[in-house]
Amino acid sequence: MTTTTKNKPSSKRLEASEDGTPSSLRIVCDDAATITLQAAESASEGKPALRKFSMTAYTGGAMRLGGWPHPVVVDLTGMRVARKSRPILKDHDRGSIVGHTDDIRVSEATLEVSGVISGVGSTAQEVIATSENGFPWQASLGASADKVVFIPEGKTTKANGREFAGPVYVARKSTLGEVSFVALGADDDTEARVAAGQAAESEDPDDSTDDKDEVEPVNASLNVDPKPRSRQPRTPVEDMRAEAASESRRIAGIRKVCEGKHTDIEADAIEQGWSVTKTELVVLRNERPSAPEQSSVRPSCTREVLEAAACMSVGIEEKTLLASYGERTLDLAQPMGQIGLRELVAECARLEGHDVPRVFGDGRVTIQAGFSTMSLPGILENVMNKTLLAAYETTQIAAYDLCSVGSVSDFKEVSRFRLLGTGGFEPVAPDGELKHGKLSEQKYTNQADTYGQLLTLTRKDIINDDLSAFMDIPRQMGRSGAESIDEMFFTLLLGNSPAFFSTGNSNLLTGVDTKFGPDSLTAAKTTFRKQKAGPGTKPKDQKPINLRPEFLVVPVELETEAELLMGSSQLMIDASGTPTKIPVDNPHRNKYRVVSTPHLSDSYYGGASGKAWYLFANPKVLPAFEIVFLNGRRTPVIERVEMPPNMLGMGFRSYIDFGVNSQDPRAAVKVTGEA
Repeated sequence: MTTTTKNKPSSKRLEASEDGTPSSLRIVCDDAATITLQAAESASEGKPALRKFSMTAYTGGAMRLGGWPHPVVVDLTGMRVARKSRPILKDHDRGSIVGHTDDIRVSEATLEVSGVISGVGSTAQEVIATSENGFPWQASLGASADKVVFIPEGKTTKANGREFAGPVYVARKSTLGEVSFVALGADDDTEARVAAGQAAESEDPDDSTDDKDEVEPVNASLNVDPKPRSRQPRTPVEDMRAEAASESRRIAGIRKVCEGKHTDIEADAIEQGWSVTKTELVVLRNERPSAPEQSSVRPSCTREVLEAAACMSVGIEEKTLLASYGERTLDLAQPMGQIGLRELVAECARLEGHDVPRVFGDGRVTIQAGFSTMSLPGILENVMNKTLLAAYETTQIAAYDLCSVGSVSDFKEVSRFRLLGTGGFEPVAPDGELKHGKLSEQKYTNQADTYGQLLTLTRKDIINDDLSAFMDIPRQMGRSGAESIDEMFFTLLLGNSPAFFSTGNSNLLTGVDTKFGPDSLTAAKTTFRKQKAGPGTKPKDQKPINLRPEFLVVPVELETEAELLMGSSQLMIDASGTPTKIPVDNPHRNKYRVVSTPHLSDSYYGGASGKAWYLFANPKVLPAFEIVFLNGRRTPVIERVEMPPNMLGMGFRSYIDFGVNSQDPRAAVKVTGEA
């Protein structure tokens, strides 16, 4: 005998997991799903026969979920099945094993599962026994949503061979976990009954019997032989004793289940002859909490989850978000990964207990409620900071390669001192006395200042509902913060005020023979290497400092030529510099790191030139220029500001505190490239 249970038409539903998170899903069979369980055809090698089952678990339709604002579709083409043997549990409890699957088939439009009830514990016995008593078990599949996308209103998408119109959520990627028998599923209309054991087949098809002793065991854990055993007749006294013992055990079991809390159920169960299992099921139904009204069901989320969802919506890298929020928070935020400004404002209001309408309308009530929360400005501030920081860090800052970076504690001018050894090491006298060295000071200064911009989130921005467009402003702020550092540095470098590059400082080369090439690079390197220890006139001040250049800084007009010179192993010139077909070894190969920037030749800067180029020392060894940041903070920040009453919006400001100034002229050489 084979028993098939088919769900009623109203059973289409996708449950959220027990913790309410949208990343752990319970897929309860939809209106086309069927569950079939039957006894195994035969046993082999002394092993008991196992009950088999098959299931059409999902047919690819859209499902209306409690806790989700829009229908949900599970894309079967994106469902991952790690292996075909998946556990069958009771109530999604890993310790309550019923059996396992032996085949799982995912087609374009259906999910089909089959297997055996292989559990050997009390859980499997309970499922079988209660089903024989008529208990309507429900079936549920456990799955994880790995990627959920939102299709807005007016858009359409395809999944499972169908087309779905927005608004709708589509679980593009999911992972099948397990199959469970559940007593109280999300939908009372679903049911899954275990079939009674089927009669043993004889060789003669007409030779069948309804005798219960001929029923095959549904599971090895029942320890029932497939063939009847001979029994010794019992006396009437033994029958009475057995009946009394059975009744005593039934009453004791009922009282244990009721635990003194359900006296009415206990009395009815004893009086009406209920089994312990039936009593337990009635108690479970009585303790089941009432389902909330559909209008009051809302997605379970926290401020951190909303913040992570907003970060996903504006395209911040997953690696950055994982470090900030952790994997669990990102999983919870995944279904809201395309959240807009309207939904963000509304969810912040709901998070703090405000009753906002489901229909946005003109947004007056929703915006007013959202603006009055502590969550919304905090979330926006953090998302904008991450957006700004991502843009800042991806913008190349050439000044960082060529300048040392320092920290100041306030906005006052600070002095940097370079101590020059004017005496040097002297021979130690026979009596062991060391001579005093003399130190002189060379002073450089620097000073931090503040650079910033104001940003306003207006009612118009929220009604337009484009979070990514709004976040373009902090992106531009991040890029502007990075560009402002380079702007100050190159303004100072090209302006050459005061005369940083000069013949007096022995760091300036001019003339027609300084055009960029192997020979002029050799001359610049020689000039760089011959820098002296100090500005004094004493012999010891004129000793070389033996400093090597590491950076070759060129305008974009000379970038290709510089890269070729650094990468070529040989030059096609003779000893006098005349072009020839005879190769000559390149002495400059891989000697310097090429830094090319458009600032050097841009007419925006005074003193710009497409022919001039530079050699710089490593700023960690000796800095030619220095950048200082207030309290060492090298990135811009965004803060919320109170807006005046005549401004309908929420204000934010972004700023960065830094300063740039020249330091040691010995650490750089300028070559004009022309007369």
